[in-house]
Amino acid sequence: MSHTLIIGCGDTGLRVAARAVAAGERVTALVRSRASAIRARRVGALARQWDLDDKPPETALLASADRLVYSAPPPRQGTADTRMAGICEALAGHRPATAYISTSGVYGDHGGGWVDEDTPVAPGSERARRRVDAETRLHEAVPEAVILRAPGIYGPGRLPVDRILAGEPVLDDSAHAWTNRIHIDDLGALVWKAVNERWAHRLYNATDGTPTSRTAYSDTLAELLGTDPPPRIDWAEAEQRFSAMRLSFLSESRRMTNARLLRDTGYRFLFPDYRDGLIASLRGEPAIS
Repeated sequence: MSHTLIIGCGDTGLRVAARAVAAGERVTALVRSRASAIRARRVGALARQWDLDDKPPETALLASADRLVYSAPPPRQGTADTRMAGICEALAGHRPATAYISTSGVYGDHGGGWVDEDTPVAPGSERARRRVDAETRLHEAVPEAVILRAPGIYGPGRLPVDRILAGEPVLDDSAHAWTNRIHIDDLGALVWKAVNERWAHRLYNATDGTPTSRTAYSDTLAELLGTDPPPRIDWAEAEQRFSAMRLSFLSESRRMTNARLLRDTGYRFLFPDYRDGLIASLRGEPAIS
C-alpha cells in the first residue's frame, strides 16, 4: 500500500487526504493542533501532532512516503523558512513525489500587470521572502517537486461573510487593484493530481485564471447574501482601520495567468469563475472526497 504524507493538513490538506484515502492510500497527516488531528482522522488519515518549530519529523517517516504534500506555512518571522529547512534535511536524499503549496505573493506588486511562471520573483514582504526561501530549499532537495503558487483561497467557511453583513468598508480599488483566486476544491484536486502525474514543468500558477478587482468580489458576495455593497474608503482611511498585514496584501496588484497549468495538465476547473464558486460555497460544506 502506497503512503501519502501530508505536512500541514488544514482545509486544503484535508481535501487531499480524502482523495488519497479514497484511492486506497495509507495517509499520515502531521498537524499542529488536536482539533486538526480530529479533522484529519475523520477523513480516514492517521494523524500525528507535531511542532515543526521544535524538530522535523523523523527521517524514517519521510523515507516511508511515496507522496509528500507540504502545505504548512513558514514561521512568522525572518526571511528563511526554517520549517522547510528541517524537512529537507530530514529527507536525507529521499525524493518522494512532492507538491508544495506556495503563494502568489512571491511575485510582489506588478501594478496590475500579468505574471506567469517565468516572471522573476520580487517579494515585497518578509512573509513572501520566506516562501521564496522554501521554494528554493525544496527544489534543491527534491528537484522533481511541483510548486503550486496559489493566490487567495476561498470556499465554504473561507468567505468574509461576517464583514460583509456587518457593513465593514473595503478599499476603493478605482486604481485597478487586481486580485486572483482559486476555490479550495480546485486546489485540493490539483495537489492530488500533481503527486500522481508527471508534468512538464516544476512550477505552476494555481489560479482559476479569472482575475478581478477586490470591490467586484466583495460586491458579488454582498449581492449573493442579499445585502448592500460594502462602503468604500480611500487608502488614507484604510491605513487607519486595517492591520499592517492586511495593508501589505492590499498594496499589491497583479493578474496571474494559468495557461501553463491548463496546457500541461489538462485540468478542467470546477470553478473557473468566482461567482459560481461563491454560490457553491454559500450553500455549505460540500463532500471533500
